[in-house]
Amino acid sequence: MSDAASESALVLVVEDDPAIANLVRTALESHGAQVSVAETAAGAIARAAELSPQVILLDLGLPDADGIEVVRRVRTWSQSLPIIVVSARAEDADKIGALDAGADDYLVKPFSVGELLARVRVALRRASHEPGPPESATFENGGLMIDYAAGIARVRGEELRLTAMEYRLLALLSRNADKVLTHQYLLERAWGEGQVGDLASLRVLMASLRKKLARAGADGLIQTHVGVGYRLLRSS
Repeated sequence: MSDAASESALVLVVEDDPAIANLVRTALESHGAQVSVAETAAGAIARAAELSPQVILLDLGLPDADGIEVVRRVRTWSQSLPIIVVSARAEDADKIGALDAGADDYLVKPFSVGELLARVRVALRRASHEPGPPESATFENGGLMIDYAAGIARVRGEELRLTAMEYRLLALLSRNADKVLTHQYLLERAWGEGQVGDLASLRVLMASLRKKLARAGADGLIQTHVGVGYRLLRSS
């Protein structure tokens, strides 16, 4: 792709249309990139966790789930992995929804190969200029293990039966272990843009999450900072 940041970059292409997937693969490989293709949302999430690609090119109209779910799931373990949505949906609401969920860019089909490659180059350059610690698709702390790709939390091997919102809160706390997350931060990140959340609901959900952790043998992991927020403590 005529860019040092793009040499040997691994790009995950998430596309269920074989013709488009082949077009994108050929264009990327001819410019020095490595390519892995996934045709479903589940496959995309699994490969993103397994392969740690440098960029994801993501269609929204997948056969098993909306591509937005892929964005949300990947963002539970990686905030820096560039995600470029490539979709036939051209409405502003679709673009805003994808960007609010955590996508970095949005390209409308039909697209030119030149523009696609340029978007990938920009994403790779931006990522290369923002180095950080490696991000893991799992979290382990004492007996607690979270598999972000699968969306599952376990304590000593037993799966926790969490609601979607309880899981989001636990994932947020674990990704920021030992840091105090304010009520406002949790409300904004767990509920998301355009969603309604309030402090009372947050407290109820946190109490329920704590009870489930305690029953599973992981009591005392979540610490309350009165009037401020919550923190997940790392085991010493």
